Amino acid sequence: MGGLSLWHWLIVLVIVVLVFGTKRLKNVGQDIGEAVKGFKKGMHDDGKPPEQLPDQAVRDPLRDDIAAKQRDDDRTPPGTH
Repeated sequence: MGGLSLWHWLIVLVIVVLVFGTKRLKNVGQDIGEAVKGFKKGMHDDGKPPEQLPDQAVRDPLRDDIAAKQRDDDRTPPGTH
């Protein structure tokens, strides 16, 4: 009375297979499996530091402004400041 027996679950399974078909259920199972693998991989990668980008890819606006000012100062003839 309150719980579902094995026979109830088998009937539900047969109805689900009839409604969705085995091919669609197989695709859903594969998608769920890939999602679980991705989740597990994400949990294991959590402790690793992020990969460092090459220096050229990392932009620091303050450093760029200072470098640009130094280049401008180098180009300016002496005594014209």
